[in-house]
Amino acid sequence: MSIQLGLIGQKISQSKSPALQNMLGQIHGLDINYQLQERDSSDESEFATALESLIARGFTGTNVTFPYKQVALKYATSKDRAAQRVGATNCMRFKQGEVLATNTDYTGFIGAYNSRREGKAAGSVLLLGAGGVGRAVAFALQELSVKTIHVFDLNTDGAQALVDALNADGISALVTTPAELEATSQKVDGLVNCTPIGHKDSPGNPLPASCFGGQSWAFDAVYVPIDTQFLTCAKQAGLDIISGFDLFLYQAVDSFIYFTERSVDFAEVTTRFVEHEKIHSDLVSF
Repeated sequence: MSIQLGLIGQKISQSKSPALQNMLGQIHGLDINYQLQERDSSDESEFATALESLIARGFTGTNVTFPYKQVALKYATSKDRAAQRVGATNCMRFKQGEVLATNTDYTGFIGAYNSRREGKAAGSVLLLGAGGVGRAVAFALQELSVKTIHVFDLNTDGAQALVDALNADGISALVTTPAELEATSQKVDGLVNCTPIGHKDSPGNPLPASCFGGQSWAFDAVYVPIDTQFLTCAKQAGLDIISGFDLFLYQAVDSFIYFTERSVDFAEVTTRFVEHEKIHSDLVSF
């Protein structure tokens, strides 16, 4: 019997999620049918219509991506700790009339970070981008011994809203203004990019090259390409690297576990998927 899964979002035609989820199914003897549900508008009704259709057609669950992660939480009848803390969901399961929600960006980032830094404390962090992924990473950082999160976003209201939510949850956070950006970058331990800048469709670097150096680690949520300008500068400055591809793999495996309740050999999945996709990068060694 086929397990039908979806991904609801905009501009997802090039997503690698179907290939990875289908491969996970093959490894575990499951017939996974993972279908993209690409929408034309960011309007909430577009998400609601897609979700209703998947439930009506007997799907097991769906992933959720930009721009619906926060609005999707309104449609969950049950939310776990990760989804509640972040205030967003990227993974929903349909079970016995219930719509269950988690956030595997949250759990996936923790897994990706620990795989690269082996339990080292995150320290103080400059976070670029206060959107869906930025929120998940920010709350996950509390599990990684973060001291203070300095949030920068061109949408100052969005940055302030995230800072307020973090402070309310007991996480020390401050808004960083454009004028403070370079100085802040020089006093933190970690640099985190959760903006789309660096993606193949939005090339560039969200930080000047002069901002890199003296920190301990860097993470870029962008994974197409893996070798973003942001991570290239970070590597040249001697920082520990956590790539967007790391997050993609960990959140996808966590989603598969949530959908199927199966355990996963992460090392096997990584090796097979990298070989399948013929991915090579001097920033990524598995």
